Amino acid sequence: MLDMLKRIIARREDGTEEKDQGFTLIELLVVIVIVGILAAIAIPIFLNQRQKAVDSGIESDLKALATIEETLYTDTQAYSSTKTELEDEGFKASEGNKIEVAVSPDGYCIKGENDAGSDDKFFIYDSNDGGLKVTDALVECSITDIGSYTDVTAAASGGGGGE
Repeated sequence: MLDMLKRIIARREDGTEEKDQGFTLIELLVVIVIVGILAAIAIPIFLNQRQKAVDSGIESDLKALATIEETLYTDTQAYSSTKTELEDEGFKASEGNKIEVAVSPDGYCIKGENDAGSDDKFFIYDSNDGGLKVTDALVECSITDIGSYTDVTAAASGGGGGE
């Protein structure tokens, strides 16, 4: 009888050791739910950071192009909206940015956009109205005799704003 009890106890101990070697279905489900919640929090934050980075790239390109325009004006007493002349001065738009320039004898306006950027932001650099503006609505340039806008975005964009 004692032998039999020892065998039963030994089997029971063996059975519990085998059960403790893995995770239960409930434990796995809890981990999956926690990972899902963390992903639901992290993904929108990550996407928002990407939009902010694209927006910063547009701002950087507009400021770099404004610096080039001022340099050209200092050298030639005229602003330029020709793509070739601006590229010769070192301007190269960041990837995906569409940059347009319009000039007059009194100043210049630069508009920038990117499809991967924020949908509700417009970027304009107005030389006569205080420089860079980021607005929720498209604003027009303060220069009254402004010419038509010229797209100065490089065909094979890449690199940084003006460097």
